[in-house]
Amino acid sequence: MNPDIKKERENATFDVEKLTNVLDGSPQKTKRRREIESLVLNDPDFKEEDPNFLSRSERYDQAVRKSAQMILKLREYGIADPDEIYCYKNLVKGNNQEAMGLHFAMFTPTLYSQCDPQQSRKWLPLANSYQVVGTYAQTELGHGTHLRGLETTATYDPSTQEFVLNCPTISSIKWWPGGLGKTSNHAIVLAQLYTQGNCHGLHAFIVPIRDMNTHKPLPGIVVGDIGPKFGFNEVDNGFLKLENVRIPRENMLMKYAKVEPDGTYVKPPSSKLTYGTMVFIRSMIVGESARALAKSCTIAIRYSAVRHQSEMRPGEPEPQILDYQTQQYKLFPLLAMSYAFAFVGQYMKQTYHRITGDINQGDFSELPELHALSAGLKAFTTWATNSAIEVCRMSCGGHGYSRSSALPDLYVEFTPTCTYEGENTVMMLQTARYLVKSYRQVKNGQQLSGIVSYLNEAQHQRVQPQPVASRPTVVDINDLSSLVEVYKLRAAILVELAAKSIQQELQRRKSEEDAWNNSAIDLVRASDAHCHYVVVKLFTDKLGEIGDTAVHSVLSALALLYALQGITQNSGDFLQAGLLSVPQVLQISVRIKELLSQLRPNAVALVDAFDFHDKKLNSVLGRYDGNVYEHMFEWARRSPLNSTEVHESFHKYLKPLRSKL
Repeated sequence: MNPDIKKERENATFDVEKLTNVLDGSPQKTKRRREIESLVLNDPDFKEEDPNFLSRSERYDQAVRKSAQMILKLREYGIADPDEIYCYKNLVKGNNQEAMGLHFAMFTPTLYSQCDPQQSRKWLPLANSYQVVGTYAQTELGHGTHLRGLETTATYDPSTQEFVLNCPTISSIKWWPGGLGKTSNHAIVLAQLYTQGNCHGLHAFIVPIRDMNTHKPLPGIVVGDIGPKFGFNEVDNGFLKLENVRIPRENMLMKYAKVEPDGTYVKPPSSKLTYGTMVFIRSMIVGESARALAKSCTIAIRYSAVRHQSEMRPGEPEPQILDYQTQQYKLFPLLAMSYAFAFVGQYMKQTYHRITGDINQGDFSELPELHALSAGLKAFTTWATNSAIEVCRMSCGGHGYSRSSALPDLYVEFTPTCTYEGENTVMMLQTARYLVKSYRQVKNGQQLSGIVSYLNEAQHQRVQPQPVASRPTVVDINDLSSLVEVYKLRAAILVELAAKSIQQELQRRKSEEDAWNNSAIDLVRASDAHCHYVVVKLFTDKLGEIGDTAVHSVLSALALLYALQGITQNSGDFLQAGLLSVPQVLQISVRIKELLSQLRPNAVALVDAFDFHDKKLNSVLGRYDGNVYEHMFEWARRSPLNSTEVHESFHKYLKPLRSKL
């Protein structure tokens, strides 16, 4: 154990294990997670070559092998709980992607949520036995997030009781689905449904794309891999062109919407139900943001504890870079954010399951709120995490640039979350649409419930930033409930400003569409403020569940740092709205510095609480034992370029060059 990191752990003021239990949900869940981890990490079948030293084809091959092994092992161990399966899969894939990710994450969940009973009896056994390996084909070359713009068609032919699927234009070719390029033999295809001469919008269809025995593409199917990408080197993201492909009527997912044998269309109870899979994935992405950020903070903070650099005082030993205030200012707010997102992830998971339960009972009342919340928080957390990973990488200096640090891979693997399952700006605008609609309902005298209920009271309430007559200041910058109130009012004010902007545009005789577009910047700001309020509120609410005093104390410091840093970064909003005074904003800057010093002794313990095994972290810089340099040298020596003392290029090019000069 590196002596610096050993000393850091000895200085901690709280029991790391108790905080790990909070993050997992209970001591029992921590114990079970570790049991599952040991099953994977000690299994020789999952031993792999370092993907950094493999070609793309080799990486794909390794990923398919691991996925196949994983399926067999899950059966062997009898792991059936969805959370445990998710945990096992995450460990198997490590920091890379898996070849069959969309089969697990989108294809099978969509079958569960959108098949009618008869379809479930047919398709679920096939999917669960992997006779059918599926993907989810939604995005097209010309359209992604704007689902209504998708061009693939499914036209019902009552004479044969079949749907005829076509990608009629170059821009309608399905593009990006993971596992489509080489792995899948079926796809859930989203297409515009035409029957009896009318278009009924997007619906989901199960389309066989490859022969289940030979794996060759079926007639009318043009399918393949889209080539190398920014990351995701293991995944065969693919293209799919459908040319008069006929499927039986029963291959349309018909739990909600239906097409009768004669072509009569039966509407679903809610148009949002088609997007259930996306809401599920967006809810999951919030948790993924927390994990990616937690990994990045773990690597950067552990490395900052063992890296010594420069002189603080002439003639004295070089200090740990974690002792520099600037390093703390880079990393500790991100650490606070990773805890905030972890608790938001827990909340989103619980909320999704609760509302899905209601939907299954026929209650669709909370679906619009879940749709708006999952869209906004998906955008809010992924934008913040994406830039935070890069801050963590740069805070590791030059060594952060090496892929041995794992930070470059974390960045490129996480970046697509900002665009997949909905491009983030569009997601924020979807949330804004819900917020403006809610604001208008309040204006019309309705009472709102749920997470937007704060708009009810916003009309009558303003926090006083400064003493008025003899009244004391209402905002206490050290009191989290007071800060939650300030964030709530900021959100309410920005929602009101956005709604008024639309109103003003309409009064200038602009169309509704132009009014929304001309107010889009205000709308995104309103959504961002709403999400920020939700995160601060949920972090604060979580503190009420923590019984252990020492754990409560350190989490309170993190929650306060997260809330105050957010005010500093958006001080214009709070000052403009009169929610805070200039002296208070200056006071917040001083308080943040105090919190950095307060958190410094617990920094390493706080990342230890995430409990990432070294094999899962896969980072030379983030090793638990802190022995960075020995292992970095060892890693470099494994590079294939070092397999020979003299590379063939010397004899091919450099030596002949000498004779020509």
